[in-house]
Amino acid sequence: MAGVGQRLEIRQGQSLVMTPQLQQAIKLLQLSNVELAEYCESELEKNPLLERDDAAAAIIGESDAPQAATIGERADEALSRDDFSKTADMDEAAHDNMYDGGEPRKQADPPLSGSLTDWTTVKSGNTYDGEDGLESSIAADGSLKDHLEGQLSIAALLPEDRMILLALIDAVDEAGYMRGDLLDIADRLGCEIEDAQAVLGVLQGFDPVGVGARDLAECLSLQLKAKDRLDPAMAVLLTRLDLVARRDMAQLTALCGVDAEDISDMIGEIRQLNPKPGLAFGTEPVTPVVPDVFVREGPDGGWLVELNSDTLPRLLVNNQYYGTVSKTARDKDCKNYLADCLNTANWLVKSLDQRAKTILKVASEIVRHQDAFLTHGVRHLRPLNLRIIADAISMHESTVSRVTSNKYIATPRGLFELKYFFTASIQSTDGAESHSAEAVRDRIREMIENEEAREILSDDRIVSLLTADGVNIARRTVAKYREALRIPSSVERRRLKAGAAAR
Repeated sequence: MAGVGQRLEIRQGQSLVMTPQLQQAIKLLQLSNVELAEYCESELEKNPLLERDDAAAAIIGESDAPQAATIGERADEALSRDDFSKTADMDEAAHDNMYDGGEPRKQADPPLSGSLTDWTTVKSGNTYDGEDGLESSIAADGSLKDHLEGQLSIAALLPEDRMILLALIDAVDEAGYMRGDLLDIADRLGCEIEDAQAVLGVLQGFDPVGVGARDLAECLSLQLKAKDRLDPAMAVLLTRLDLVARRDMAQLTALCGVDAEDISDMIGEIRQLNPKPGLAFGTEPVTPVVPDVFVREGPDGGWLVELNSDTLPRLLVNNQYYGTVSKTARDKDCKNYLADCLNTANWLVKSLDQRAKTILKVASEIVRHQDAFLTHGVRHLRPLNLRIIADAISMHESTVSRVTSNKYIATPRGLFELKYFFTASIQSTDGAESHSAEAVRDRIREMIENEEAREILSDDRIVSLLTADGVNIARRTVAKYREALRIPSSVERRRLKAGAAAR
């Protein structure tokens, strides 16, 4: 029998420590400009070494913020990767890099399940990681989104599934319905549609029962399933809610294969359900939309991308005050407090500068890809997902996702959320460049708007016209896009136009 002994071993490995500073830096990325201003106000109250710089309109911290970049040669110069090597990437920054100017530690490229595992659920709003954070979140009348994100934070999910679920929660409206297109969300995140469908099933298991449904029938179905009352007859009944609304008992009994008394009982059960489960929660206050980025045509014909300086926090570290106070500090606790305040202030200034640079970098790359849209309109919107932008600027997809959340860009064609430019792709019939789903939607809308009363376009006819133009699209996709545009079917449009002509 071999003897049991002790020995020393040296092992080398890589790990990323999620320090509080890095956690807060990640949170800053996804805050809107209004939320960021509130956060900076709270830091100004807590930290005596921070002060507001009202004199300089375009200064963040002690250095100039990145103000503009022209798409073209000047963009390459202003947004070169060398500029961004001076600051630690939000996904790879180490604790020591948050305070000194040294090079960040070399780390392997994090996978989707990397450093942001526990921070995809970070909430936006007025509550931050303070002593009373938990108590205030419990006491407050939370919105539906807060309630769902609270359940997400304790769900046993893979990191990539958590990111998908967070995107699905963003697409849930106040009534609790999932209004986003699942295929578009999957394409924007760069995941498979099957994964998005599986995660949607997780969302539909959250409280309140019925949340995440895509229509009324599915909402009622989820609630009945939770009560173990979704039998085959009830499932058939839910497919014909129009007959239920008309109380067409004859057709319902024939369709469901039960008698009229059972149909009455089933309708009674449906009436006890909640068709809008999300309305039980408070709604988020409506805030005005202020653009974070401006795009305008430059003198050389290119596009000039610049940050909105009015939304950039203007904070400075008062080193002179620190030097004066630190000389009089005798107590160890006082010295530690001053050191913590200085470190926190320096970190916040650097993080705000990094946030501004990252927003400008992502926005510039989006404009670079969608320059045809800015010049010619929505028909020329190109298919785009997070991975394309992330690879182009050497950042992680989760960073791009955070940067594009709650950020708006003002263009000559209107004000858009940055996420608007991430659209699904529809293949071309001749193998040419794919078409943007948003561009195809606009083409369908225009076709229907220009149709004549004597020739109403059916979905099949629209498919034929789009196929002739090189768009490889299925009939069900046309129907889905038409319904998303809230355009009636060809039968209903024919009836409406006939009625209008008769009047």
